[in-house]
Amino acid sequence: MGDVKLLGLWYSPFSHRVEWALKFKGVQYEFIEQDLQNKSSLLLESNPIYKKVPVLIHNGKPICESIVILEYIDEAFEGPSILPKDPYDRALARFWVKFFEDKGASMRKSILLKGEEQEKAKEEVFEMLRILDNELKGKKFFVGDKFGFVDIVANAGALWLGVLEEVSGVVLVTKEKFPNFCVWRDEYCTQNKEYLPSRDELLIRFKTYIQPVNASK
Repeated sequence: MGDVKLLGLWYSPFSHRVEWALKFKGVQYEFIEQDLQNKSSLLLESNPIYKKVPVLIHNGKPICESIVILEYIDEAFEGPSILPKDPYDRALARFWVKFFEDKGASMRKSILLKGEEQEKAKEEVFEMLRILDNELKGKKFFVGDKFGFVDIVANAGALWLGVLEEVSGVVLVTKEKFPNFCVWRDEYCTQNKEYLPSRDELLIRFKTYIQPVNASK
């Protein structure tokens, strides 16, 4: 297995994706909390191009970008498979992961921006939620009958989106509009509680950031 370190932020959904995968595989690792206002020399050396977290360091070799890291973990360590074994299911999983990655910016903009830009971002998020609501009807997992790659990547939609809504006062998800998504979200947070950070602690953390940002606009 070797020496495994993870440079991350406790409140980051991207860092938690990697932590989740390591725990899923049963990999022992050292978590090294970072300060993005005062980036460590280890972070700058390990990710000189983007200078951001998460970074996985395995036997002294850094791997950057959460999606890339998840696939690396699946290939480098023994344990349950994160990606499906079936080629079609694997391709389907990668499709949905790209979907989440492509829509992430709209979710952030719908919370942080104001005026016309925010309204445009909100419409993009509503379209994303309509697609997910249809896809998740009667389903517990995105691909097949096992928790895996897409489900780990979906952590931001399941937990962080609701936290950001509450802190900002921007309402995006309602049971009336997106009933299937809400059922999936509630089940997800309940069943995976041990792998997710405290919602209350996330609320405290993001209140110190989002409310001042919104007040300045």
